[in-house]
Amino acid sequence: MLDGNGTIIYVGKAKNLKNRVRQYFSSTEKSEKVKAMVKCIADFYYIITPSEIDALSLENNLIKKHKPRYNILLKDDKTYPFIRVDLKEDFPCFKVVRRVKKDGAKYFGPFMGGISVKDILQTINLAYKIRPCEKKLNSSKALKPCLNSHLGKCLAPCALMVSKEEYLDRIKSAIEFLSGDTAKTENLLKEKMLKSAENEEFESALKYKEILKSLNKIGLKRITALNKFVNLDVFGFTSDGIYSAISVLLVRNGRMLGVKNYSFERTFFSEGEGVSEFIMQYYQNEELPNEIVSLYKIDGEQVLKEYLKTSHQKTISFTQAKQGIRKNLCDMAQKNAEEYLSTSINKIKHKTDMTLIACNSLKEKLNLKNFPHRMECYDISNISGVDKVGSMVVFIDGEKSATDYRRFKIKTVEGANDFESLKEVLTRRFNRLNEDEEKFPKPDLIVIDGGKGQLSSVKEVFDEFNISDIDLISLAERDEEIFLVGKSAPVVLDKRDYCLKMLVRIRDEAHRFAITYHRALRGKRSLSSVLDSVKGLGKVKKKALLERFKDLQGIISASEENLTTVQGIGAKQARLIIEQLTKEGLK
Repeated sequence: MLDGNGTIIYVGKAKNLKNRVRQYFSSTEKSEKVKAMVKCIADFYYIITPSEIDALSLENNLIKKHKPRYNILLKDDKTYPFIRVDLKEDFPCFKVVRRVKKDGAKYFGPFMGGISVKDILQTINLAYKIRPCEKKLNSSKALKPCLNSHLGKCLAPCALMVSKEEYLDRIKSAIEFLSGDTAKTENLLKEKMLKSAENEEFESALKYKEILKSLNKIGLKRITALNKFVNLDVFGFTSDGIYSAISVLLVRNGRMLGVKNYSFERTFFSEGEGVSEFIMQYYQNEELPNEIVSLYKIDGEQVLKEYLKTSHQKTISFTQAKQGIRKNLCDMAQKNAEEYLSTSINKIKHKTDMTLIACNSLKEKLNLKNFPHRMECYDISNISGVDKVGSMVVFIDGEKSATDYRRFKIKTVEGANDFESLKEVLTRRFNRLNEDEEKFPKPDLIVIDGGKGQLSSVKEVFDEFNISDIDLISLAERDEEIFLVGKSAPVVLDKRDYCLKMLVRIRDEAHRFAITYHRALRGKRSLSSVLDSVKGLGKVKKKALLERFKDLQGIISASEENLTTVQGIGAKQARLIIEQLTKEGLK
């Protein structure tokens, strides 16, 4: 469905197109958001697919691509951590990650409900002395052991001080602990606590005691009526006709891990349809369980099952709970959804005021040609004309869309000339628009960080490309004045105005993004210039130093011993690096 500007505002699917479309335009009672959407519909088009699963897949792809404002767009403010271990490595280590990937590694989690991943890794380290570092190791080349080995916190597989077989046995025990079998780890920690107390190492004994206390929280209670191998996601859904909330209760290995909550404006007609649309997006980035449980019959259940099987290479079952422990879990998820909806409505309304309503208001107050669905803001950053960069940040319906951000290294401008730099950046941007509008969609509004001068420079580029259907404004940092094309006097909005706050957010984000890129370039250039004269230090070793210490400042702060932990850097070369840094006055 499209609005008057040809912008896609909703994507749906239907087995019977006539009946589906008639639902929207009939006189039956509809939610407020459906009413608002219907008012905006100017046209629609449809695509015929060979099967329902193809339709589901296409719908999913189009929602991701166009981000229609009236579809459910999941934006949970929490990304829960997982623990990852790759058993294909010679000496695996445990890492904290935020996304589960199909890479053959083992993932444990998500960890929520106040469970600290740091505490879990500390428990594994104290019990089994698994290496805490993430260096790439192999069983044929020994490196110098680090401080953790000397402190007795690591078995030093890097120095081949432990056999591969013994190390993997410890990894196996740690995996059993993460899988819920905490008894062996608990006994091991008790032994270490008592031994420390006997040796009058009371500080160590106290640490073990505190870890043992936290094991109850880490292990969590098993739901006794469920098999220990059961993995469920239990969905609770509620709606007040305008807003909706879904709670997802996670059960892994028969243990309840916690609840994730989501809220959004309602654009669907039934609970089963709402849960179905939610599930389709939710499992794009989440681990798929063995079973999905809900109080509702989920619309298109069989098609959804086939779609998830195709996308995750895993067969799952859907259960409509009517009695027993699954019904109790659904009731719990339902209560969580009801509570979350009641507490989050004000937050949703405030967010809408700051985004969609602010966009509508901005169109009216500045008399824009377009509704500013896609806003792009540009900024330039340099120091005395060196390492000049430009940034482009994108807001969709008033919210940042970080995946659409772009950065530019200025190539043709000499010295510190922000006007010409902006012209180069916008010229390159519009060239991309002509070459690949699908990858670089046309914006509705372009915002320039600056005053009348910057606006005039960019207007020249607009004229050169004969662009008249994109709105252009600039926002001056001093007094937050808004300049419009063809008007000499700026528009000054109240500092509390949501429109101005939205413009300030996108301007500040463009400034931050430009500064970050500028610093990264400057850091790489500084690193190269300082270390170029160190004998035997080539590109590979400089890259390894940068990966280990992040930037030049990290290398400056490193000791000779720390430098030697980098692969390929021996004691002699570490001394040469320190001598060079001292010679440059940096150390």
